[in-house]
Amino acid sequence: MIRPDHPTLSISRQCRLVSISRSGYYHEARGESLENLALMATIDRQFLETPFYGARQMTWHLRAEGHLVNIKRVRRLMRLMGLMPIYRPPRTSIPAKGHKIYPYLLRGLKIERPNQVWCADITYIPLAKGFLYLVAIMDWWSRKVLAWRLSNTMDTQFCVDALDEAISRYGSPEIFNTDQGSQFTSWAWTQRLREASVRISMDGRGRFLDNIFIERLWRSLKYECIYLHAFSGGREARQGIGDWMTFYNHRRPHAAHGGGTPVGVYRERLSASGPGLRPDLRTTALVA
Repeated sequence: MIRPDHPTLSISRQCRLVSISRSGYYHEARGESLENLALMATIDRQFLETPFYGARQMTWHLRAEGHLVNIKRVRRLMRLMGLMPIYRPPRTSIPAKGHKIYPYLLRGLKIERPNQVWCADITYIPLAKGFLYLVAIMDWWSRKVLAWRLSNTMDTQFCVDALDEAISRYGSPEIFNTDQGSQFTSWAWTQRLREASVRISMDGRGRFLDNIFIERLWRSLKYECIYLHAFSGGREARQGIGDWMTFYNHRRPHAAHGGGTPVGVYRERLSASGPGLRPDLRTTALVA
């Protein structure tokens, strides 16, 4: 955006034109310290056990384990990680203008076939020297992961990329359920669903249990893969998560299906109900 070698405009003039300060142009953002990264990994592990912990309870927990932290630091790290406790918090901010919140459509709905309801969520992935965000799209009935993506920012595009992959491979679901995160209330995401004639459903504010199956996916992924391997970087994490997703879809028995795998019950039910969709392919991911 700023060209230091511009033939006619100085750096100061270019900064004024794009409404940023000259000091802001020269500022180099620093990543989190190793101490904060270790704290984030500890917070993430504890949040899986106690998803009702807010910043205050998490601060007390960390202090009990010997960490000298205050609530401001813990609150900032939890926000950075995208963690929201399951209780209904006070509404201290107004959603971005133009971001419509859709009603929750799954209450009382009998979900009995693949592609009737899909869901999506984002989670934090700790690395040895940083962190990434992971989005996954899941078929609610079979628990099959249809697509996933990794990103180093909480933007919207990596979520839309995963959605495009899932729709191109498996067609469109009848209903798509998410939380009220900014990525899922964005125009790009909701417009893509509307173009595919998908009914949009969103969890109640602060309602962890409304999207419980994908929360269970995160728990399994982290305890069976992330915490065991302590990935050093994005490439290693992408390979390791890809291997685990393939294991989860194709070989990991699921109690909800009497020991059947998500891919097995997904294919079996589609075959029994009529012509199937495209052949299943290994889900892939890109680091944005």
